[in-house]
Amino acid sequence: MGLAKAVEDLRRVFVADNLWALAAVLWLGTGSLRAFAGLEKGASYYLHDRVFYIKMGLFVTILILEIWPMATLIRWRIAVRRGAPVDLTSTPTLARISQIQLGVVVVMVFAATALARGYFY
Repeated sequence: MGLAKAVEDLRRVFVADNLWALAAVLWLGTGSLRAFAGLEKGASYYLHDRVFYIKMGLFVTILILEIWPMATLIRWRIAVRRGAPVDLTSTPTLARISQIQLGVVVVMVFAATALARGYFY
């Protein structure tokens, strides 16, 4: 793979990473507004529903899984800006972590549905 192709591929990865970060900010922001700003069911409902804690645990799991990929991508961004070589040996592991995170997001959607419908309340 040529250097120009690798840099272009990395730029696409960086865009995807930025979109993932935006999604996390939107989930956290809109979720906080719904739960604690007096909208919809209100804080009391959410804080007394065990599914809410499961959903928050899943969100924290995603954040914990994101620590190493985030640090790696920051190092890669710095290297690309400097024109330095980027060690891509960890890409398969990063892709696997991303797949796991996606699975957790899907489970979060089911938890959100259960929460919204009052299952297990």
